[in-house]
Amino acid sequence: METRNIREDIAFAESRMRAETVAAEDILHDLGAISLFTSDSQAMGRIGETVCRTWQTAHKMKEQFGALPEDVETHNDNFRVKRYIAKYTINPALAHGIADYVGSIEAGKYADLVLWHPAFFGIKPELVIKGGQIVTANMGPANASIPTAQPLNLRSMFGAYGSAVARNSLYFVSAVSLNAPADIRTLYRVRREMRPVNGTRAVRKQDMLYNDYLPCITVDPETYEVTVQGNDGEERKLCCQPAKCVPLARRYLLF
Repeated sequence: METRNIREDIAFAESRMRAETVAAEDILHDLGAISLFTSDSQAMGRIGETVCRTWQTAHKMKEQFGALPEDVETHNDNFRVKRYIAKYTINPALAHGIADYVGSIEAGKYADLVLWHPAFFGIKPELVIKGGQIVTANMGPANASIPTAQPLNLRSMFGAYGSAVARNSLYFVSAVSLNAPADIRTLYRVRREMRPVNGTRAVRKQDMLYNDYLPCITVDPETYEVTVQGNDGEERKLCCQPAKCVPLARRYLLF
């Protein structure tokens, strides 16, 4: 049965997807007013498309509005790149109180890394490393005699099997539970290490890297038009055109 023939599903989608607010969301991301890019972004997102949708949004904003003010003099997109990559790495970690362990590549943090071929950045990883161990890799058939044999697919590696899964993963829990008299790992019979969540009540908008813009935002309840008032007091109605073509789409996944 096709979803488009189910009236309840159509009504639910229409209640969430409005052209005015979706268009405004793109601009708010580009301004740094929205600090995180989540699996439910853009009205009804998909968890498997979070990264590619982030870069598609960045591309669309560059095409329609040009370089950010921070990038004009440098003639590159470095600031915009840092703004968008922070939306799904360090800023979510800060917001959830787990930035001491994940969210960025720093000494002392878990070695959760993704390696990309430049041409496929944001859409097809070459190597996924979890806790310092290879979890998945872009590989050909196991029976092939050369490493470049087709078809190349993301295949499970050493870190995706057996006890390696628990060793390379963490449970984030309340600090109070870790200080309880009973060992909760034993109590709940879990093998993963546990780490305390901290700082969630103290984190503020200004803590969001490259995404700390805080305008006054109003949404018209009748028309759903979004207006922002910047630090200079000037009001601006947020509107942009839908994308006709985006990178990192189907042609990147043909092979």
